[in-house]
Amino acid sequence: MRSSSLPAAGAALVVPLMLLTTTANPAAAHGPRPIATPAASVETPALHDDEAGGNADADDPAIWVNPVDRTRSRVIATAKNGGLRVYDLRGRELQSIETPPAPGPDDEAGRFNNVDIVEGVRLGGRLVDVAAVSDRGRDQLRFYAIDVRTGLLTDVTAADVPFAFNATQAEVNAQRTAYGLDVIAGGYLLVSRRSTPEVGTFTLEVRNGRIGYRAVDRLTLPSTFTLPDGSHWAPCADPGDGPQVEGVVADPENGVAYLAQEDVALWRVPIRDGRFTGRPVTVEKVREFGIPASYDEATEECVVDYDADPGFGGRIAADVEGLTIARHTLVVSSQGDNTFYTYDRRTNRPIGHFAVTDGPYADGSEECDGAAVTGTPLPGFPGGLLVVHDGRNAPDGGTNFKFVDAGFLR
Repeated sequence: MRSSSLPAAGAALVVPLMLLTTTANPAAAHGPRPIATPAASVETPALHDDEAGGNADADDPAIWVNPVDRTRSRVIATAKNGGLRVYDLRGRELQSIETPPAPGPDDEAGRFNNVDIVEGVRLGGRLVDVAAVSDRGRDQLRFYAIDVRTGLLTDVTAADVPFAFNATQAEVNAQRTAYGLDVIAGGYLLVSRRSTPEVGTFTLEVRNGRIGYRAVDRLTLPSTFTLPDGSHWAPCADPGDGPQVEGVVADPENGVAYLAQEDVALWRVPIRDGRFTGRPVTVEKVREFGIPASYDEATEECVVDYDADPGFGGRIAADVEGLTIARHTLVVSSQGDNTFYTYDRRTNRPIGHFAVTDGPYADGSEECDGAAVTGTPLPGFPGGLLVVHDGRNAPDGGTNFKFVDAGFLR
């Protein structure tokens, strides 16, 4: 039931500073547990973010389990300016889809950031699975029907889809746009907004065999924080930007959504029928939480004063990034140290800590942005499949995705 202290649907929810708490084990903040080292067994072709490579940069994967023939299951992944890629279970590229062009000569073209699967959408009198994609270049959500025979994609986005967060094209060009994305049960999408601490929910609308959407609710995470010693702290960011959220995942079994505010913390918030029904609390802060930092205009980077660490942080090394849920486990990318932390999805108790390492045919994962998992046994992956982004592919450079048997996850 919605609390009477919460704003009406669609209004921004601003969290008071003193609500920042943690449910993580305090002892774990002073040293990670022993690391498990599952090896990557398959990798996709490297993508290169340059003119020769089509400005393709791997980011976020989704796993589509073919309901008729599991051997024809697919990994669908974003490549930013390089659009979408479709891979088979051996990591072979089957399809490449370009982003939409810029609407005008001075406008941003499409740039695909996150992807997830919507199951059982009724289109043209039949039920189909659909890949939903956040287009951070044009501040839109896009949709691609998945052919059950081939696993290939067809664009079914309505021609008149609105901007997700902005009102005008000029605002879109500032690129505070649709960023992270996850599907919520019941035909809703959870979407974060780039360069801001905002997240929103949207509901799908199907008309004449095409898919659009409308906004449902909005929430804003804090930008500044009161520390245990009474001082105030704000994470460093580019001038004018806020502490953004990218990774998002909904847990319909427990009625919550998890939000990865990159330089701050992993949050959880109650959610029901596409609406935020309570106030966010932290699951765990990043290791750098509370450490003074300043923006260096010369290098355009934030300089962190680690010597002044007040000791208020957790274990996750910023950025906290990709989120995915496997069986009973929430998996969280700790991008700053190339590892992943796991939590019990019901209690959020810390469970483990692992790194995806080199296998005989593929190197491991570093600087992971996005991750996806299924517990369904698939050919070559009897324990289910975990797919993670690799931001530093070896030995050829570029970026790609690693496939790992998920049997080690609880």
